Amino acid sequence: MVVAAGKASRAMARVAAERLGSQIRAGLLVCRPDSVGSGMSIGGFESIAAGHPLPDAESERAGRKALALAEALEADETLLVLLSGGTSALLTVPADGLTLDDKRRVTERLLMAGADIHALNTVRKHLSAIKAGWLAVRAGGRCLAYAISDVVGDDPSVIASGPTVHDSSTYQDALDVLGTHDGLDAYPSAVIGHLEGGAAGRAAETPKPGDPRLARARTCVIGTRRDAIEGVVAAAQCRGYHVVTIEAPVVGESRVAARRHVSAIAARAINLPRPLCVVSAGETTVRVAGRGSGGRNQEFVLAALPLMEMLGASAALASIGTDGVDGPTDAAGALADPATLDRARSAGLESPARYLADNNAYAFFAATGDLIHTGPTDTNVGDLQVVLLA
Repeated sequence: MVVAAGKASRAMARVAAERLGSQIRAGLLVCRPDSVGSGMSIGGFESIAAGHPLPDAESERAGRKALALAEALEADETLLVLLSGGTSALLTVPADGLTLDDKRRVTERLLMAGADIHALNTVRKHLSAIKAGWLAVRAGGRCLAYAISDVVGDDPSVIASGPTVHDSSTYQDALDVLGTHDGLDAYPSAVIGHLEGGAAGRAAETPKPGDPRLARARTCVIGTRRDAIEGVVAAAQCRGYHVVTIEAPVVGESRVAARRHVSAIAARAINLPRPLCVVSAGETTVRVAGRGSGGRNQEFVLAALPLMEMLGASAALASIGTDGVDGPTDAAGALADPATLDRARSAGLESPARYLADNNAYAFFAATGDLIHTGPTDTNVGDLQVVLLA
């Protein structure tokens, strides 16, 4: 039995079908509606296009189908689970007493409040009947999962909210996340009641390390942000650049991380040879307070723009989502070069700070022609930042 879910699910399912052929008794493919090649079917797989980043009714239908496949597994069979970015929203089964709307409202509120993926998935796992190891627990046989990581640190229990691995977080941890991000009163009462009941011991905790129900489950991480960085390094070297890689992940609130990032590169690059390419990766967050449009990568570049002179007159900076989708926009990210501010003035734009305050990076870079459009790539290993110095 095969369950493939996430932005890379179609490609992963296709390879599984090619390699395993008639060994596959049944398969489920769950992807976003805008997935590349979404009109193509894969033999032996039922396909469901589900909601992302907010789950929808198809997400719940997909989640329940996945649990049904797990439960139909014979003792001598294997549940092969292929996971990639977006699965937390694409496979959804609310815990008893909760509704899909409860989960949607919590997810949307946390995203708007700037919660990172670790915090978001801590909550998701405790509102779910499929995440945090529950899919593997329901499997009647062996469970083998391969995951492409879209989270900093590549923790299998965070990737896709860990449907096949144990969970070290608790109901109290989930309550603490909500308390930190806008306070408990901002969330549905049913959700707070569920989490408080779990923290008080009135509901079963998620499977913990050493849980015998997960003895036949194994999860392997097969792709990470490191793969994306290596791709950039190889491409830059082929073009004659001296390349420096920043190992520490770029995280935190996007506008703060951008300023810190530019300052660090300016200090480090003074004595390095030219032309120079500085590569980093990670995933930042955005706290939405304005009414504009954009994503964390566009906001990163907009916040960095006023500091670009620190890097020299010839510097260019880009930040892009490896999935080709940055926030609720059609852009993968944005770039800034020495002429960006000139183009902004020519277009009659107000200062970058005004657009940043309104979370309106998309409008700014659309006017300057600095949006990066790749279209959905059907995979996700986080975000990439590239700085070029001549």
